[in-house]
Amino acid sequence: MSNDKGVNRMFPDWVRIDCPAISLGFRDAALARQSELTKPAGALGRLEALAVELAALQHTDRPAADRVPMTVFAGDHGIAAHGVSAYPQEVTIAMMANFAAGGAAISVLARELGSQLEVVDAGTLAESPLPGVVTDKPRRGSRDFSREAALEPAEIAFAFDCGQRAVTRASNDKPDLLIFGEMGIGNTTAAATIAAALLGTSAELMTGSGTGLDVAGRERKAQIIAAALSHHGLGNAAADPELIMCAVGGLEIVAIVGAIIAAAQRRIPVLVDGFIVSVAALLAVRLNRSCRPYLLFSHRSAEQGHRLVLDALEARPLLDLDLRLGEGSGAALALPLVRLACALHNRMATFAEAAVPGASGNKP
Repeated sequence: MSNDKGVNRMFPDWVRIDCPAISLGFRDAALARQSELTKPAGALGRLEALAVELAALQHTDRPAADRVPMTVFAGDHGIAAHGVSAYPQEVTIAMMANFAAGGAAISVLARELGSQLEVVDAGTLAESPLPGVVTDKPRRGSRDFSREAALEPAEIAFAFDCGQRAVTRASNDKPDLLIFGEMGIGNTTAAATIAAALLGTSAELMTGSGTGLDVAGRERKAQIIAAALSHHGLGNAAADPELIMCAVGGLEIVAIVGAIIAAAQRRIPVLVDGFIVSVAALLAVRLNRSCRPYLLFSHRSAEQGHRLVLDALEARPLLDLDLRLGEGSGAALALPLVRLACALHNRMATFAEAAVPGASGNKP
C-alpha cells in the first residue's frame, strides 16, 4: 500500500483538530490545596498527582469521577481464521449478547460502579442488529491481513466517526471520565501487529497469549504477525499510522482511536484499559498528539507487549493485577481509586480548618 495523499484525504478532518489545553491555573490551585491538607506533603503519593491532573483537565477546583459511562466496541477479524485465538470466532457475537444481558464481567462492574454501559457493534460478523446493542459498522469484520489490507480508507473513516458518535451519546450525561473497552476474537493479534509496526519491534517481543494460547499457539501467532508485517512492508517505526490501520487494523480498535480523540476534544479524560485499548491510545497520540494529556492509565495487563506500549506512551498505570480480559474491566477496577483520589482532595480538612499545626510547626 503506497503512502499517498489520496489515502490521507479519506480520513475525517476532525481527527486532526487540537484538543483543549489543560488549565495551568486549576493545576496550580490543586497543588496548593494538596500542600494545605492535613497530611505530610506527598504522603498520598500518586493519588495526589491524580487529583491534581484531573483538576487541570476538568478545569475545576473540585475534580470528580462520579459520572463515568463505559462503551465496549466489538469487531471481528479475518486473521482469526488462522487459529490465533483459543476461542472460535462465534464468541464475539455471543459475548455482545452477554454484555447487553448483563452477564459479562464489565456488565457486573458497570452495575457495581453505577456506570452506564453501552455496547457498540463496530464491525462484527453479526448479520442483523442484536437487542441492546448499537450497530454502527461499515462492514462485517476486517479482511485477513495475512493476505490483503484489513480495511479500506473509507472503512477507517467510518470507524473513526463511529467512535465520535459513541462519545457524543455518552456526553449527554456530562461525564467526568470515559472508559472504553473492546471485544473481538483475534483482536490481540491485530493490536500486537499494529503496536509492532508503530514501535518497530519484533513480532516475538510483542506477541502474548491473548485469550490463553499455549506456547505452541503463541509461537504460531508470532509467526503470523511477523509474516504480516513483512507482507505489508511494516518493518520499522517510521510507517504512517493511517497506513498501519488500513493494513492490519480492526474496526473496533479504530473506533476506540476515534473515541479517544473525540473525548479529548470535548475535554473529557479517558481512563485507558489494557493492551488493546492502550494500542488504540498509542495510535490516537500518533495521529493527534494533543490528546495525550487526557489519557489516564488504569493497569498493566499480563499481555506481553503491554509494557512496551505503556513505555512508548510514558504511562504509569495505577494497577498491576495480571489481568488479560479486556472489555474495559481493568479501567473499571481502577475507577474506585480515581474516585477516592478525588474524595481525598475535595473533602480532607486543611491545616487551618482542623486547627492542626502545619509542617513548619507554626500554628495555623
